[in-house]
Parts: sequence; structure tokens; C-alpha cells
Amino acid sequence: MRSLLIRWAIIAVAFAVTAKLLGGMEISGGVWSYIWVSAIFGIVNVFVGTLLRIISLPLTVITLGLFLIVINAILLELTDWLTKDLTIDSFFWTAIWASIIMSITTEVLDYAFRGLGKKR
Repeated sequence: MRSLLIRWAIIAVAFAVTAKLLGGMEISGGVWSYIWVSAIFGIVNVFVGTLLRIISLPLTVITLGLFLIVINAILLELTDWLTKDLTIDSFFWTAIWASIIMSITTEVLDYAFRGLGKKR
């Protein structure tokens, strides 16, 4: 349970960093909006993301994994559609760059906090 909450917080921070760096992505509201958007993104990622990754596996292999950026951008757009707290102005540039920035931020934060979710 602890690792799930830490992962949720990491994604919320990744949304905050991405919204700060990109002018076309905005999250309205305070801290709870970041937590809400990260929860919606997590649910979308589990259900729709898994299906998209399975369907696009050949294309992902051909592009050596670069197509996962497009899949994450699609998931961000779907999250934008589901919640009014997240606003992404254009798919091609903003969502693609948001996907890249969120992936890098999430990986860095996962690496920094990798020992917190484990039992001792």
C-alpha cells in the first residue's frame, strides 16, 4: 500500500513539473487537483494503456519503444477529456512533450525514492 501511495505522489509531482515547464499544459486548482489528475491518469493508464500497449506491440518493437511516447500522449489526452482540471492545448506538440517530460521526471523520482516503498 505504501508503494502505491508513493507512486501516486511521484506521478502528481511529475504532473506539477510538466505543467510548470510546458506552457500548453495547465492544471487548475491546488495540490488536490494534481492528486486527482494523477489518480485519473493512473486509472486510464491501467485499463486503456494496457490495451493500447498490447495492440501496438508490433509498432512499438519496430520503433524500438519510441511509439510508447505517442501512447502516453494519447493517455494524457484521454485524461484531459475525462477531467476538467487538466487542460492540454494541442495533441501533437504539447501532449508529446508532456509525455516525454513526465516519463523523464517519473523515472528520476522513481530512482530517487526507490527504497521507500519496500518493507524492511
